[in-house]
Amino acid sequence: MNEPPLYPPIDPTTFDLIVVGTGLPESVIAAAASASGKSVLHIDQNNFYGSHFASLTIPQLTSFLNANSTSLPPPSSSNTVTSSDDFSVENLTTRPLYSDVEISSFSNQLLEENSNKFYLDLSGPRVLFCADRSIDFLIKSGASQYVEFKSIDASFLGDENGKLWNVPDSRAAIFKDKSLSLMEKNRLMRFFKLVQGQLAASSGGDRVNENKEEEQESESPGISEEDLERPFVEFMTKMKLPSKIKSIILYAIAMADFDQDNKEECKDLLKTKDGIARLALYQSSVGRLTNALGAFIYPIYGQGEMPPAFCRRAAVKGCVYVLRMQVIALLMDKSSGMYKGIRLASGQDIFSQKLVLNPSLTVLSASSSPLDSFHERFHFLCLRDVKQKVARGICIIRSSLKPDVSNFLVVYPPRSLYPEQITSIRALQLGGNLAVCPPGMFVLYVSALCDDAHEGKKLLNAAMNALLTCPDSVNPESISTDQIENSGPKSTLLWRALYIQELTMGHFDSISSTPMPSGNLDHNDILDSAMKLYQKMYPNEEFFPDTTSPENCEQDDELSLET
Repeated sequence: MNEPPLYPPIDPTTFDLIVVGTGLPESVIAAAASASGKSVLHIDQNNFYGSHFASLTIPQLTSFLNANSTSLPPPSSSNTVTSSDDFSVENLTTRPLYSDVEISSFSNQLLEENSNKFYLDLSGPRVLFCADRSIDFLIKSGASQYVEFKSIDASFLGDENGKLWNVPDSRAAIFKDKSLSLMEKNRLMRFFKLVQGQLAASSGGDRVNENKEEEQESESPGISEEDLERPFVEFMTKMKLPSKIKSIILYAIAMADFDQDNKEECKDLLKTKDGIARLALYQSSVGRLTNALGAFIYPIYGQGEMPPAFCRRAAVKGCVYVLRMQVIALLMDKSSGMYKGIRLASGQDIFSQKLVLNPSLTVLSASSSPLDSFHERFHFLCLRDVKQKVARGICIIRSSLKPDVSNFLVVYPPRSLYPEQITSIRALQLGGNLAVCPPGMFVLYVSALCDDAHEGKKLLNAAMNALLTCPDSVNPESISTDQIENSGPKSTLLWRALYIQELTMGHFDSISSTPMPSGNLDHNDILDSAMKLYQKMYPNEEFFPDTTSPENCEQDDELSLET
């Protein structure tokens, strides 16, 4: 009796679109195409959803980082050399998008007992603003039905002494903040009022205020066009804001990455108009959702819940899903040189009009003809010329960094930890009430943009040293219960993973490539990239048409936010 094949054949063998990888941008595109009536095949070589946006257990995370930090051997020739009279075969391989991976455990027994009870974000730290377009997008697409959120309770500005200062993000918070002087409070209030007046003026004045008092408060002199185009930091200096207030606004509210005071070296100088837009987003996020205490929310079970939510929407519309399946080659039309289909590790050929690849896949260079028509057309699949990287750290700690708060964000502005620090460092602590770790433990994500691994690791270590008690790295076998219980004001580090991630951009053609997770705190750039790619592929199709079924419309109109 013949044994069944290792890989069951996929039927049908022709689709409108094939999407490889189940990361957030790939899952959004698959869901959007399925909602528009396209036939879609969605493939992932992993046995989990999310790809580079996944939330993984400790063993899964360790395996994924190690596997994706080294170049894999090319696929076996038995599956790739066969061609036909109609198409040629171009082999694919996986390029390493992580490097300098360091994984250390300082409490082996404790973590071995709980290693599968963690859901660790590969792309952390990351949150959603309560008022940004990602929320509206989740609701419109229907993916919000499959994700639940909790509030990030507070935001802080950190310094080199381990002190965490409250971020005054509302009128009530400003008045309650005991670290601000009366003069600082007054100037900050006047500045917020000026921004509100500018926003009211730029909206065309068509909104009617609920009462005259609010109307009078919003009537403040507008900001000149000259000031709107000048650097935001210069405008705040013109408004006589103290240095501490400028730091809070620039780095903990506007989320600037680079040192705005150093215009010569700053890689992204924030203009006043952009700074005001970010300030408006932050302020409108505070209080938008009933159960959210601050400006941010976070998915229960981790950021890795978002890609499967879009995959579920796609599956409802007929998208075909295949996990544990590797794509090993592209099929190219011999006469036109255009994309025709893919070859799977099973040996089966699948055809489609369009293809979207996750950023890990690249074409093997053809040494015999490096400048042939295919490699000229799709050379971006061979490139790794990425000018910037993001350093990421994941720490498991024994106690909260703030005894009375479980979930919060900390921002270290440039030069706040050491003189050569030219970028912001962000740290996000999450507790067991988000179901990402066992009760009594916490997960701390740290990230910073960097040019190389040395700089990146220095940034991460500076933040961790300011926040945590790090065991002796020379003897990281285990720590005693006494060390855990008597670690002083800082929390004790139990486990950590440090790694450098490449930043890659999306490319749009008949073969398209999605971006890697960015260094941003939110998802907006990723969703914008997915929308741009979709509109490039299907310019006459609406991005997620309103096709909500009557029985689901009630759930689709709101976001599930737990108390």
